[in-house]
Parts: sequence; C-alpha cells; structure tokens
Amino acid sequence: MELNKINYKKGVKVYKQKKPVNQWRFFTWLARFLSTFLTAGKLAEIKKIDMDKVEGPYLLLSNHQTFTDFAVNSVATYPKKFAAIATFEGHHGQPKPIRAWLMEKVGCIPKRKFTTDPNLINDCKTVLHEYKNIMIIYPEARYTDIGTTSFITDEYGSLIKKLGVPVVTIVHRGNYLRAPFWDWKHKRKVKTHSIMKYVLSKEDVLEKSPEEIVEIIRRELQHDEYEYQRENKIVIDEPFRAQGLNKALYQCPHCNTEFEMESEGTKLWCTHCGKIWEMDEYGVLTATEGETEFSHIPDWYNWEKENVRREVAEDRYSFEDEVDVYSLPHMRKFIHLGKAILKHSRENGVTVEGHYNGEDYKIRRPSRGLYSIHTEYNYCYIKHEPCIHVSTTNDTFACFTSKKDCVTKVYFAVDAIHKQINAEKAQARAEKLAERNKPTEE
Repeated sequence: MELNKINYKKGVKVYKQKKPVNQWRFFTWLARFLSTFLTAGKLAEIKKIDMDKVEGPYLLLSNHQTFTDFAVNSVATYPKKFAAIATFEGHHGQPKPIRAWLMEKVGCIPKRKFTTDPNLINDCKTVLHEYKNIMIIYPEARYTDIGTTSFITDEYGSLIKKLGVPVVTIVHRGNYLRAPFWDWKHKRKVKTHSIMKYVLSKEDVLEKSPEEIVEIIRRELQHDEYEYQRENKIVIDEPFRAQGLNKALYQCPHCNTEFEMESEGTKLWCTHCGKIWEMDEYGVLTATEGETEFSHIPDWYNWEKENVRREVAEDRYSFEDEVDVYSLPHMRKFIHLGKAILKHSRENGVTVEGHYNGEDYKIRRPSRGLYSIHTEYNYCYIKHEPCIHVSTTNDTFACFTSKKDCVTKVYFAVDAIHKQINAEKAQARAEKLAERNKPTEE
C-alpha cells in the first residue's frame, strides 16, 4: 500500500499546475458585470483609504466571510486586472471542466487548501511583476466559522517580503451576518460594507521584518461581526436567525457535554441538560433560565477552542470516525471512494484509511507542517452535510463525517497541535542558543 496514493481507474489523470493566465480585459469587465448582479441590493459601500497613493501592482489581502467576498473584491479593484488564489474544488465541473476554464480566464489560480505549494511564490510573482496585475489572496484560507478572524500563519510575512510590492487590505463587514457559515442557505436582510486600505508601501515591505509585517496584516484584518452588529445597531429579525448555530457551538457551557446541542428558530439548547439560550435581534444570547454563560457568541466559540487546546496540552485528545469519502484528483468531477476511517492525533496527524478499486489506501497528513484544516458545515459541491477536507499535493479528499457536529473540534485540534509543535520548536531553539552563549569555565 503506497502512502497518499489511490488506485484510480485508467483515464483518471492528476491535475498539473499551469502558469497563471494574464486576465483578458474582456474577463475583467465580465467579472465586474457579474459581480454587480451578485452584490446588487446587498453592498452598501466600499470605503477606500489612501488608495490614491498606491503605485503599480499591489497585493490585496482580504478577510473571508462568504462567497460574496469574491464579487466585492472584483468591484473594488475594477478597472484594473487581477488574479486571485481560489480553492481547487471551486474549479471543478462536469461533464467537461467549462467552469475551470472560465475561472482561470477570469483570473482564479487553483490551490489545494493547507498544502505546501512550491509554485505559489512564482505564481504571485508572475501576476505582479510580469503581468503587472493585482494579486488577491485570502490569508485565512477559509470562511469564518463564527464571524471573527481565523488563524493567519507566520509564513505570510516571508511571502510578502519575497513579493516586494505594496500591500492593501480589504475587510468585509456584514457578509457573515447576512449568510453565516453555519446557515449560509438562509439569507438575512443585511447590507455589507467594505473598507479597502493601503497599509504597506514597497519601502515598508523591504524595511520591515517578516514578523512585523504579519502582525500588521493580522491587526488590519481583525474583525468581529457580532461586535460590529451591536455597535451599528443592525437588526436581524428573521425567525430562523439561530438555525444551525449548534454546528459551531457544539459544547454546552452549563454541563460541558459535547455534540448534544440543537438549534431551531431563535433558540439554541442542550439535549443533555435541557438548558436553553435565545438569540435576540442584535445577535446576543440570553439563557431562558439561570446564568447566561456567554452572551457574545465568539466568546462561547473561543471557550470551546480553549478546552480543546487544554485536551491537546494534557495529551487527552484523539478523534476517530467513519467517513464517506469523495476525492478530486482533477477538475472534472468528484470520485466516490466509499467508506473509510478518519483518525486524528498529534502522534499520527490526520489519516484516512479505506479500500477502493481492489486496493487498500492510506492518506496521511503529519501534524508537523499541518497548520490548519478545511472543514464545512454544509458542503455545496457534493451533498449538504458536514465534512473535513484532507488535501495532499496532488489530491483533495472530502470526508463526510458520521458523528454529529464534530468538525469544528477537529479544526480546533489541528490548530492547537500546530501551535504546540511551534512552541516546542521555539523553546528548543532558545535553549540551544542559551547553551551556545553560555560562558565557558576557565
């Protein structure tokens, strides 16, 4: 059994990375035209700060809330040509990859999520320095689960220095409130606002350290949608406003039970202890009886995250589930591989073991180097169910879970293990440096 290899039938070819397309002017206009319809009646304003000072092509870093982000970014950058890093599965289509052709002509560059891609820097340099176009990247590489900033890896500081161009950020507000990731199918009546800001000149990029650069990016992309909703008195009075919230808030803060939360209408409750919370028109939670442990939804989410971090630190965390696996080695269509076992631990990383086309297979992503993992609550490309994405350099595996509301915890654990490994590496480096600088006895 060869690691990370599937016994595909003849004719199934793995996608090979292509050179980015220099966006045709017609497709610049087409992207703007289509984006106008996607944002019609939804986009209230794009505020631009110091954008008149930007010279030449630049790197645009965007926060990521919903699919609407792509459309707003197209509107914000028009009439300039652009390219954007986009998820690999977003390009797929059958019976022929017409969507892939269209997306690449529009300027989308397909990448597999949370994998090390040696072509990324060269692709960005091609867009910025050869084509002289704008390069759009979503550093979080995932939609926000709960309306706050997701993890941005340290590597972006080094990437920006290597590219050596001005940096602009764009922060979208209201996209998540309109269509939260845990219930994106039901839209709320919320208009979106975006702030586009020139944050780093070419000289700043050359002078500052990678650590300074990434901290600036994290600060500029920081957002909290529920805080924004309260401050701007945005009323969301839809009767389904809490529907699906249990997918993110999976642990009861009253009895600490996991995966027994439910939601419907404006209410969220624990089926184990019976406690109920209600979401008001400003996104605030209140217990119907007793103490309100968390009124601010991101605080509940972060409490869960801290609990998982503690499990990892105390070596109590492990995960195993039977999953239904679909793979995407190329852009034509997903291939159903059937049932498999997905496991996750610090020692072995994420593994998927199954049987397909007469042979066993094992997909493995070691913990070292896996700084995050993509999860979905309602995956739109195959079936509207929760799944965990396990990507390798040449393939993508959508693993639909059988355990209830478990994907958020796996995401937390991958993040916690990555940070634990990095902290241990930093401590080892510090100890080695201290030992080297230790004065020798005469």
